[in-house]
Amino acid sequence: MMKKGGGDMTTKMDRKTIEKNRRIHMKSLCFKLSSLLPHNLHKGALTQYDNLDQAANYIRSLQKRIEVLKKKKEAAMNNRKAVAEAAGYGGMMEEKKMMESLILPVIEIRDLDCTLEVVLISGLHSEFMFHQVLCVLEDEGVEVVNANFSFVGDKAFYIFHSQVKSSRVGFEITRISERLHEMIH
Repeated sequence: MMKKGGGDMTTKMDRKTIEKNRRIHMKSLCFKLSSLLPHNLHKGALTQYDNLDQAANYIRSLQKRIEVLKKKKEAAMNNRKAVAEAAGYGGMMEEKKMMESLILPVIEIRDLDCTLEVVLISGLHSEFMFHQVLCVLEDEGVEVVNANFSFVGDKAFYIFHSQVKSSRVGFEITRISERLHEMIH
């Protein structure tokens, strides 16, 4: 009978040790995952749950971005094919004009830590208004610090420098990009 009681105690100790090692391993993996996230997502000391939540949100935003980029690539390849076909029918000047009209408008968004830079290049006769871009940025939780525009040739250049107003978890540039694309197309 003594052996049975002693064996149970050893089994309990082994289970405790195994569980402790499992928790240590999980904590290590969570820390490693957290270290792979961009620095702008680290907002001080967070719980493991918060770190996992941020990682999941970040992965979802990357998946959305991949889909958007795939669609852009597909559209660019289709446009390139259309330009090549049109070039066979027209001269160099027509090809250049067609290529420019297919490429514009261009939206580029740069996340520079706590600041956001939005560059928008369009044709002179675009249908969106300067204040509409400001409204989209404000709605998405960024404060526009500086905005300017200029016209060069037949193109309009808009540059917006802004800062994140609120420290929302899961702030997504892809949402801003989607809204701006919807607005200008």
